[in-house]
Amino acid sequence: MIEVYAHNYLKNLLRKDSFIWPHNLTLSRLVARSLRRRDKSSFTLEIADCNDCWPGVLIPLCLQGSDAVLIVTSTQKYRILQVEIPRLQEEGLNLAVWEGTIPPGNGQVWILDYCNFINAFRENYLGLRQLIIPEAEHFSRRSREAMSITLSSSNWDTLRRAYPSASSALINFHERLSRRLFAKAIRPDSLIRMELGDLILLKGLLEQLPHLPKPWSIFLDATTQEWASWVELDHRLLDWTWYLQPLEPLHIFRQLLVDNPFIMLSGSVQNELDYINNIANVKVKLGSPIHQEPIRLFAPFRQPLPNAECFAEHLLVQSRRLILGKQGLTILVLDDDQLLKTLTSELAAEFGKRVVFESTAPETNGIICCTTSWWISSSHKLPPPEQLIIALLPISSLESPLTAARVEAFKQKGLDWFRDLLLPELLSCIARLVVPVRKNHGRLAILDGRIRSRVWGNKVFDVLEPWIPVERLLPD
Repeated sequence: MIEVYAHNYLKNLLRKDSFIWPHNLTLSRLVARSLRRRDKSSFTLEIADCNDCWPGVLIPLCLQGSDAVLIVTSTQKYRILQVEIPRLQEEGLNLAVWEGTIPPGNGQVWILDYCNFINAFRENYLGLRQLIIPEAEHFSRRSREAMSITLSSSNWDTLRRAYPSASSALINFHERLSRRLFAKAIRPDSLIRMELGDLILLKGLLEQLPHLPKPWSIFLDATTQEWASWVELDHRLLDWTWYLQPLEPLHIFRQLLVDNPFIMLSGSVQNELDYINNIANVKVKLGSPIHQEPIRLFAPFRQPLPNAECFAEHLLVQSRRLILGKQGLTILVLDDDQLLKTLTSELAAEFGKRVVFESTAPETNGIICCTTSWWISSSHKLPPPEQLIIALLPISSLESPLTAARVEAFKQKGLDWFRDLLLPELLSCIARLVVPVRKNHGRLAILDGRIRSRVWGNKVFDVLEPWIPVERLLPD
């Protein structure tokens, strides 16, 4: 049986490498069983590093992976091709992988990044293939980003050239829409939410044109209330760019998950996985509690709230104090663009060239000021920091058209949009932010007063466990 063979290969690997996650033995049997039985499986892994589970996933695929589709990020794909497959080859195992955009022949595991997965889904290439999704707790967010549609002036020009007979109607529609959008702008950098009526009018115009080029052909499926739609204005050129993203991608993949067997591997169960867990017929929590070193946490009482007039001055004073006593790398994350620029320039006036903005080449004692998303995507390119300063808790702003649309959808369903949507996303984000600094036994500082003054702040403290309070700032 495939389970037995996978188990034996892993036992041999564990004898040679004692650092391999021991629960890979059980995981390999579970994955092998799901492959053989074509189950809908959801495995929750108590694991510090998701890369530790690859042997338990890939060894069964070496033995039986004829119609499996592995959906990964570019970083995960690089790890599989450059690290995991060579390690398997040393054990006499060969994993046949297919990296093309069309389905492979028999006996090959189809590796797809999220953009190619979305394309395969739209082209009906997936059929009844078995889906394997690592880090499934991020599946919805990554799918949403991959499904994003961007329409710029060049796309309008391409459409007009392709259909000269409709050129006049397209120009008139674009000009009317442009005047209305710029009239709504309250500041140069504002984002304007697109009205559903405008989407329906344009859809009616496009449906009369045959064989639309991309991305217009995809646009026709995005003109519903299940998509967020907004524009970014360029006042200098009097131009605008149109963005569309699905609110909840899992609703779009509903039938795919009902029809196809799948293996979901998640580091923690999030609310967005509830739907998947309801479909799954095999649900297993695997592993033992993760031992982590306590992180030193500076989050003093009586800090001002973000809407206080003195908040900007508070950030500058506390950031200066935190940086003065540290010799290593400091990361400062802040998701308010204007406040981030101001704070970066003020710190640069104090600490000079040590301060950089979203750079992966800082000095040894550098200070990187960045957004949350930049830090999460770039942390693997940087040395582990000695200190992480969270100036503002990364709660999605209602000024974001995507967040506003998702919140509105939750309200229409009578759900608690903060506790059921924004708070779980905040907790997941915080957990990912602190991983590098915890590994380096560094210090975490949270300068947002809401962590102490709001009841839900206790949930943030729970996510950060284990931690040791820092009562006073002392130099290294």
